[in-house]
Amino acid sequence: MKTNVGGVDKWLRIAVGLLLIVWAATGGPVWAWIGVVPLATGLFNFCPLYALLGFNTCKR
Repeated sequence: MKTNVGGVDKWLRIAVGLLLIVWAATGGPVWAWIGVVPLATGLFNFCPLYALLGFNTCKR
């Protein structure tokens, strides 16, 4: 996997993912567990959708 998520994009994904997971864990809707996806892509610095579309927010 080539890194394609970096900078502000990475930190926004992690923050949004954590917020959604906390919301789901504290009684929010079931769909809020989708926060696992942005959290994982932020932590692994790789987004499969970015790879398919040819996007890259990583400076490397």
